Amino acid sequence: MPIPLFDTVGPLQPLRQSLLAAAETTLERGSFILGPQVEAFERELADYLGVKHVVSVANGTDALTIALRAMGVGPGDDVVVPSFTFYGSAEAIPPTGARPVFCDVDRDTMMVTAETVKAALTPATRAVIAVHLFGNVAPIRELEALGLPVLEDAAQAAGSRGPHGRPGALGTAATFSFYPTKNLGCMGDGGAIATSSDEVMELARMLRCHGSRDQATWEMIGYNSRLDELQAAFLRVLLPELDRWSQGRAQAASSYAEAGLGKLVELPEPTDGSTPAWHVYVIRSEEADRIAAALTEAGIGSKAYYRRPLHRHPAMAPYAHGIELPATDELARLHLAIPIRPTLTPAEAEQVTDAVASVRVAR
Repeated sequence: MPIPLFDTVGPLQPLRQSLLAAAETTLERGSFILGPQVEAFERELADYLGVKHVVSVANGTDALTIALRAMGVGPGDDVVVPSFTFYGSAEAIPPTGARPVFCDVDRDTMMVTAETVKAALTPATRAVIAVHLFGNVAPIRELEALGLPVLEDAAQAAGSRGPHGRPGALGTAATFSFYPTKNLGCMGDGGAIATSSDEVMELARMLRCHGSRDQATWEMIGYNSRLDELQAAFLRVLLPELDRWSQGRAQAASSYAEAGLGKLVELPEPTDGSTPAWHVYVIRSEEADRIAAALTEAGIGSKAYYRRPLHRHPAMAPYAHGIELPATDELARLHLAIPIRPTLTPAEAEQVTDAVASVRVAR
């Protein structure tokens, strides 16, 4: 049987009636923007993460831009960001007036460290974006020891746990995406900012609504960026399932190890003391392209997400002159995401492993 890279339908099937009921309740109320479903979801997600506040917005990229501005980032500032990540992590910086400054990552964890960030600091650095890449947990406390505010990009890490708490509750603020393929995904676009700072919360709530507190006086140039009531209603049904799904993702990773995949390629390793809810499961190999071809032939999904690091994209050229990031370039060449989901079976893990092994046999 084919094994897709993502399955956005299967895990939702047992929840179908609850999701339909949530939609019907929302339709009956006739409140579709910033209503009771949004308020309840923000409160429930804050409780889950262990923070004081959640401010929901339209998508994960808006969440980053709004969070940065709420943290005081603006024109003339620099924001350190890894180059080995999704484009939105860096794309969100220029709209604040600030400049992205790209840093390298650790080859083993594929994430920033205090050392890689320190090498990229400038006199104008105002904040650091730490991406919990692929669901692993970045070392936020070590980054905060550099003396700068840290914004967690937790879009890929809903449901993960670190030694000091959940991603989303570790830095000055954190952002989430609820894109349908995420660990906690809705039926469209959605995002959120999590923080225990009253000031960041207040500014974020203003910025998401055109820079107004009361929709009568406009104090800032803001955004029209709000989570729909209907999406919030869906997310309220899904949030209680997140820990169970996270355990399923961890078990899927264990199934790959038990199938012997680690003898063929490098497997991702959790950072010290963390339990990742793997959003994508990224292997590394000198034969990554040949493995991808073999998986396709076997009906198995795969994807190389960041073959071109961010600092090598045309849109980022003004911010990347003379930058050399050797670990990032190596990881871009070697990485490949293979299927992972809460319902991945040991038999499917063996099927994927056999397809990977066929490349080594052919060689």
